[in-house]
Amino acid sequence: MTAADDLRASLAHETQHLLGATIAVTDEQWHEPSSLPGWTRAHLATHIARNADGLVRLIRGALDGTPAQMYPSDEVRDAEIAEGATRSGLELQQDLDASAGRFGQAFDELAESGRLDAVVTMRGGAEVPAGLLGVARLGEVVLHHADLALGYSLTEADGPALQALLEWASRRMGRKPEMPPVLLRWEGGELSVGEGEPTAVVEGTPAALLGWLTGRDGGAVTGADGIAPPPY
Repeated sequence: MTAADDLRASLAHETQHLLGATIAVTDEQWHEPSSLPGWTRAHLATHIARNADGLVRLIRGALDGTPAQMYPSDEVRDAEIAEGATRSGLELQQDLDASAGRFGQAFDELAESGRLDAVVTMRGGAEVPAGLLGVARLGEVVLHHADLALGYSLTEADGPALQALLEWASRRMGRKPEMPPVLLRWEGGELSVGEGEPTAVVEGTPAALLGWLTGRDGGAVTGADGIAPPPY
């Protein structure tokens, strides 16, 4: 299997895990708070779905060789989330399922097209190879599954997914000037984050390090006293 095949397998597994959890959520529970301030679970589910569609736009742009944006504007993005959050649990579940399918189909096309190295522009302006959109989507699925506050922990993600997400999160956080330079170390690997020589070594499991780096709970880390990563 290629790296793209491994990524697609991890994404399919984590997406099914998410959909298997959300199908049991009642209408009342959907409209209860998530772990993200100001958002209910319904807000978060709508965001997960619209993120999939935004990434599909980038994939279509990469396939066509034309620049594309994830969202028409931040205002449109925010309005779609606010409106979508008023829906029933059935509508939210159907949207999560259908949008995940659209992304999966588009990413399959990308992987088979030979256009994985085409450069796309993420929301916020970061330019990345289109092949990394699969990791970006994996991050949305895994991290926001935890944010739904349904009992899911980052420790439940599979090993390849955690490894890919740790590298993706390190890349994303490393672009932030306020991120202190640190060395992340786990059994079998290490990764530098931030500009300049690392000032500390933060150690833990991949799940714990991912949680620490993204502001979520994935277990305990050592060496992080007095170090606070900026918001993810």
